[in-house]
Formats: sequence, structure tokens, C-alpha cells
Amino acid sequence: MVVKVYGPAYASPKRVMVCLAEKGIEFDTVTVDLIKGEHRNPEYLKLQPFGAVPVIQDGDYTLYESRAIIRYYAEKYKSQGTDLLGKTIEERGVVEQWLEVEAHNFHPPIFDMTVHILFASKLGFPSDEKLIKESEEKLGKVLDIYEKRLSESKYLGGDFFSLADLSHLPFTQYLVGPMGKEYMIRDRKNVSRWWNEISNRPSWKKIMQF
Repeated sequence: MVVKVYGPAYASPKRVMVCLAEKGIEFDTVTVDLIKGEHRNPEYLKLQPFGAVPVIQDGDYTLYESRAIIRYYAEKYKSQGTDLLGKTIEERGVVEQWLEVEAHNFHPPIFDMTVHILFASKLGFPSDEKLIKESEEKLGKVLDIYEKRLSESKYLGGDFFSLADLSHLPFTQYLVGPMGKEYMIRDRKNVSRWWNEISNRPSWKKIMQF
């Protein structure tokens, strides 16, 4: 049974799609247009009661929340494709630590920047310049911590590519691309080196075609 991923145009579903690509798992995509409000349709809310993307359907198994989904597939197919969790429980702990850092420290400011720079006008509200500035400052402080970490380690979770790195791909792509904030990555030598490494993976190049 081919996995179905809902909402492929957006960043969080791409987090799932690149994980599936790293694992060599076939998937199809189902369009969900957030601008048109399709995420609020009753049929979609049966799958995702909070009206967010992504959702996956894997046979009769349904799961939402992108980080839960990537953990699920990384564990279920641990011996297939790229090992995204680490070989020891200690390595797994560090991967989980940086995955939590991404969720709680990196994601909130970059998400606010994404919404207010890229989507505010499409969603019908004015962008908040003060919030954008504050979020950029917060993100800069997070990236300074990443710079130190990446001076000590090739990747965030250790010397191997993991979920901790993979989870950063979609929103950082917005940052360096349509948001025009590439300097936030390039002004930090080790973050820049890390971004070059992870963004040039064949799996991510494949997902960028979506």
C-alpha cells in the first residue's frame, strides 16, 4: 500500500516527504489548499481534527503531526534506507534532543516569519513588521547556538545525518529562498556548511520538485 501524504505544497508535509524519500518508501500526495480553506472541510477534519497539514494514510493507519510521522517511519523502517535515529541509545538521545530544539526554539520564530512575510496577504491580514523583526532576532540567537554546535559536530545530532537535520529542511528553504534572508545562514560559517550538506541531498532535491 502506497503512503498518502496530504498537503505537499507546504513546508511541514515536505518534512514527511523527505523522510519517506530517505527511507525509500513510495508515496502519493493529496492536495490540500490552505488558502481556499480546504483544511476546514468536514471530510478533512475527520482525518485531522485541528485542520492542519500534514496527514498520512498508510493503509488503514492514519497519523498527523509531521514530527510524529517522521519518528514513526524512522523507527518502523530503521533498517531500510538512511538510518535517521543513530546506532546507539545515546546517539538516539542526542538526535531527539535536537529534534526538540528544532520544534521549540527554531520553529516558532521561523514560522512567524514565514506567515507574515510570505502568506499574510494571501490569507487576508496585514503582515506585522514588528513581529517579523522580533522573530528574526530570536532566530538569529538560535542560529548562533547552532553555529557553536556545528563547529563541534558535522551534523546537529552527531557525525551522521538524522531526523534532527532533516526536520530543518522545509522552513530553512523558505528562509534562504522566497523570504530573502539567506544571509542568516551564510553569515555563520558552520551553519552555512551544514546547510550546503543537507540541502544538496538527493532526497531533498527530489522533494523540491513538488
